Amino acid sequence: MPLSMWTYPWDVQDLGYETVERELTQRAGLDTISLATSYHAGRFLQPRSPRRKAYFPEDGTIYFRPDKTLWEGVAIQPKLADVIEKGGDVLRELVRRRDQGGMKISCWTVCLHNTRLGMLHPHAVTRNAFGDPNYYNLCPSHPDARAYVRVMVQDISRNYRPDRIELESPSFMGFAHEYHHEKDGVGLTPEDDFLLSLCFCPSCLARSTEAGVDGEAARKLVRQWIAESCERAVPARRFPDFPASGLDTFAPWPELHAYLLWRFEPVTSLVDEIRAATDPATQVVIIDLKDGWLGGCDLAALGKVCDGAILCAYDMSPEGVTDLLTAGRAALGPDKFLGTGYRLFYPEMPDAGALAAKVKPALEAGVGINFYNYGLVPAARLDWVRQALDAK
Repeated sequence: MPLSMWTYPWDVQDLGYETVERELTQRAGLDTISLATSYHAGRFLQPRSPRRKAYFPEDGTIYFRPDKTLWEGVAIQPKLADVIEKGGDVLRELVRRRDQGGMKISCWTVCLHNTRLGMLHPHAVTRNAFGDPNYYNLCPSHPDARAYVRVMVQDISRNYRPDRIELESPSFMGFAHEYHHEKDGVGLTPEDDFLLSLCFCPSCLARSTEAGVDGEAARKLVRQWIAESCERAVPARRFPDFPASGLDTFAPWPELHAYLLWRFEPVTSLVDEIRAATDPATQVVIIDLKDGWLGGCDLAALGKVCDGAILCAYDMSPEGVTDLLTAGRAALGPDKFLGTGYRLFYPEMPDAGALAAKVKPALEAGVGINFYNYGLVPAARLDWVRQALDAK
């Protein structure tokens, strides 16, 4: 199974192709590089870059040269990142090196998390029960957003021919922690955050109506609950067992429950469309979390329309990793790709032994492994990766 590390193209430019390939293959013991091909904004501490120690990437850009013929007539257009325009096509060079016997290439592709495009195309973003736009999240129900992601992945696969494409955020995103300088003086409970994350944009309401679901009734109830939460002097749990209780929490409210079950459809059908548009030789997998259902990801359904999933094991004990992989395999079935992702950040990973203990269940299960992230951690932690992989 593939052993990979998520990597930004600017790290490859800063450190050089030979250094990156040598460190990933010889020092860390990996055989694949998962290169970001579209990404959002952020502020990154760059511990090993010889050029800078803090980097602010452009928001919502792509890191490959688009094929203009594929994008003709597409309402939402991509922007090529300046670092690629000025510093060269990293993906193209890595593919050339792969074809000469180098590392396999996986394209880590952010789909709908895009504030730049959301600001430019507010008609295509998710909207809460009050109609407020979430500019950071293009909506998986909107035709323009779907076309953007579909053509982007098609472009990557047919013009670069990577071994794999990893889809991040082809789904509905949460309310908290998706923007910057967020302010919440209320103290949202987990269910409040979930309710504020639900999309009731015109596209979702129209699409749910076509499926026989009364989205407007669900919107009115969610709007009422959010308003009540905002009026309390201090937070109070409406559903103390949420999210552990899952969507069954809302079964006593049939209209809302039906809408929440329908919410899986736009995500699953979008991934289905992406897989159909992708070159057959390129594997398409999703990056998902343990509670991906919060964002409309039905792992079993997604497994039927793509090639598998990478499940992030962040902040999990070794026992939690075992449970995650057992549930993932049961949902996907025996023949689909299954991988897991580990974050190399301190203090989550305090030492090599802690990483080895958490990686062991993945090695025993024979699944793929991704590590996060090449340019964000000291070089010494690459040794931890090698030790964890050799511990089997």
